[in-house]
Amino acid sequence: MPTGPLSDHASLLGEVRAVRRAGLVRLRELDLPALSRAAAAFDRGPGTTPVERLLRAAVSRLDAGTLRDAAAYALGLAQGTRDWPAADRRRRAAEVYGVSVERFRKHHEPLALGQVAEQIAAVAAERAPAAAPITHPGATHRVLAAAGGHRITLHVHPVDLLNDVDVVVSPANVWLALPEPYKSSVPASLRRAGAVRGPTGELVEDLVHDGLRAWATRHGAAGRPVQPATVAPTEAGALAAQGVRRIYHAAVAVPRAGTNDYDVLPADVTRAVTRVFALLREESACFDPPLRSLCLPLLGAGRGGLTAATSAAAVWAAVGAELARGAPWEVHLVVLEPADADALARVVEGVAGRAW
Repeated sequence: MPTGPLSDHASLLGEVRAVRRAGLVRLRELDLPALSRAAAAFDRGPGTTPVERLLRAAVSRLDAGTLRDAAAYALGLAQGTRDWPAADRRRRAAEVYGVSVERFRKHHEPLALGQVAEQIAAVAAERAPAAAPITHPGATHRVLAAAGGHRITLHVHPVDLLNDVDVVVSPANVWLALPEPYKSSVPASLRRAGAVRGPTGELVEDLVHDGLRAWATRHGAAGRPVQPATVAPTEAGALAAQGVRRIYHAAVAVPRAGTNDYDVLPADVTRAVTRVFALLREESACFDPPLRSLCLPLLGAGRGGLTAATSAAAVWAAVGAELARGAPWEVHLVVLEPADADALARVVEGVAGRAW
């Protein structure tokens, strides 16, 4: 069994969808490498296949109620539904939410299966042996060797210390509301570093904030949320003095009503990074010299609720696909904590641990 990272969210989600279509009675006929790797880290037991036991454990961890019940029906895990056709299972899952089958297929089912995939990754990660740390104490940069011979620069320091990177990606919420500049998050740091200040430190121009507000107004999004995975470009403000020319604000966080928390779907992180590259291709030639380098943080981690490993896998799913197509970009990754650097390195290099 492979000893690398258990699996990225996109691969797990694709195989969970395959199980939904085929059903548990045909589970042994399916090619499920990502689920099989995850199941190998899960406790083995009698009876059903390791993949089925893993699916049941993942669904059992979902919030009790409609989400858990719908996922159980959709996958044939509910009592008596094991041999139901896919259409019947989907119809019963739609009844749990009280919506039409088409509404369930387009909206509720992707959310439910996405949550199952996330719980699978979490269950497997909890049971997997702990990997030795790979980060050298005090090191702030590392070159990672990715598949295909690509070299990725990993920065382990505050995002506002970046120099000579054309585009920096900043996580955002769907309201495109930046945090106050005194906060410690990536968007707060970029807002603070991009502002113009007077001789005594007084704020003269809040350029990143103002640029994002202007973008929202131009696109009819002032005062309302945008769709998750929307990417809004702005100038970098005072960061231009450090060679940063653009900030791409990736809206991946959805505020949870009545709380200070956010919900982030790994699939939205992957879609947002894919759109980042599409925007980079569109904008590159408009600059002199053209935009060539890009730096990404761990989108959706921190207050977004994703673990570093889950975020890293979701980000890399899009980065790896872009590089596999022969894209010419110089890719950088930035984190603040050495432990997060470990998580990124394991995903990018596909190893359980490697010395600096």
